[in-house]
Amino acid sequence: MPGGRLTQQERQQIALGLADDLAYAEIARRLERPTSTITREVMRNGGPTAYRADLAHRATERRAHRRRQAAPRGAEAPPHVQGRDAEAVREYEEAFTTLLMQQGLPKMMARVLVCLYTSDAGSLTASELVQRLQVSPASISKATTLLESMDLIRRERDERRRDRYVADGDVWYQGMVAAARSHAQLAETARQGVTLLGPGTQAAVRLENIARFVDFVGESMLRAADQAREVLHTKPEPRSADGQPS
Repeated sequence: MPGGRLTQQERQQIALGLADDLAYAEIARRLERPTSTITREVMRNGGPTAYRADLAHRATERRAHRRRQAAPRGAEAPPHVQGRDAEAVREYEEAFTTLLMQQGLPKMMARVLVCLYTSDAGSLTASELVQRLQVSPASISKATTLLESMDLIRRERDERRRDRYVADGDVWYQGMVAAARSHAQLAETARQGVTLLGPGTQAAVRLENIARFVDFVGESMLRAADQAREVLHTKPEPRSADGQPS
């Protein structure tokens, strides 16, 4: 598949595909691009109903210009790993961030989570996140606090007594457990309404159906999470000090 940035001609093809009500996957297939690239391009430039190829192209040029101007001298870039295409990695990170945003995460929280997931170290300090994402410490503090409250990351103290933020497979398990608890609380609240409004009434029947549904979904989530944690979890391959497989 072609790599690199989208050209103006490709953006025109995207606009034509949207006008013909083509799915993102079909547009991507015709352009020989990943579906995630097309999704990100459309969503960051007005969405499927407001996308305009010329405006999108100019907006991309402006963003690139601002990044060049805003990059502070001496800023520490993420370490380059031999054998990886740095531009392809950046595109992947943007696509991953866009996906998380579509699922409801605010942009900065999504960027922090993706940064942690794509770090070979497995964890980053607040200052490392600031350097990698080129944002203020306050932005990182707010994002990490919210991510912790959602059980999507956890905080650990390293040997230098610095807080390090970690996002691994077990964090997703804990997040699923937290979601299941939330479902259980919703079911309990719905059943309180059944008692209050009187069994057999239309409102009570409606609330009882809600309780049964979320009970079933929550229990299914817990079973699936436990099974996935036991069967599907892959431990990281041991690496030497230079980051290479040992």
